[in-house]
Amino acid sequence: MGGRPRGTGFVADHHGTVITGHEAVDGLTHMVVHTAADRACVVTADAVTALPALGLALVRTEGLGVEPLPVTARDGIGTGTYVRVHAGCWRQARVLGRTPVTYMATDRSHLLDDVMELAIGTAGRDALRPGGGAAGGPVLDATTGAVVGVVGTALHCGHRATGFALSLPPRAAPAARAGRPPHVDVDPLADLLARNAETVPAYGADLNLAGVLELTATSVGSDAPPGTLTPRP
Repeated sequence: MGGRPRGTGFVADHHGTVITGHEAVDGLTHMVVHTAADRACVVTADAVTALPALGLALVRTEGLGVEPLPVTARDGIGTGTYVRVHAGCWRQARVLGRTPVTYMATDRSHLLDDVMELAIGTAGRDALRPGGGAAGGPVLDATTGAVVGVVGTALHCGHRATGFALSLPPRAAPAARAGRPPHVDVDPLADLLARNAETVPAYGADLNLAGVLELTATSVGSDAPPGTLTPRP
């Protein structure tokens, strides 16, 4: 609320749910979420789902008018994959591999096993350090444009590293969610990622259900006889 930037994030569904790094919201009772189009939303702590054991947080927003980004459908991102990171501006980086790190939250530390180590040019390195402004931002596959990770800056490992990206866990399948007994607690991140796959199209190596449905509709609309997709009374 005082105007000091804490990090960035990305919208993951059409309800305005933002995925960001836990470090960007850690310890805050109020915050303002800004968009590139100068829209803003004041958020209180009860709109934040903290996931410090994953280094992540979900933030419920309203009225931002931002289109969601698709999240990768792959279980893992291979070493050597080229990605794009917003470090001052959009810059190219490369996945060096995976390494265990320690995330230092306000109240305690968390050991994270599956974190991507990134290589980025000298001009972008400062943004990937604590306080550099890139915390919580999306890491995009350079080919498909899907989100493959979330930038973490408050992460530490046993060797010097340029930057890190937190992995997003595999999403729950729609059938599994539909058949979940009422007494079973909802995993908010898995639920959000499943909703993302169902409603935000991704293509290529990250082809998801929403992408399949959109491609099918396009194919039927272009090849089928006139009126095929026209609703009937």
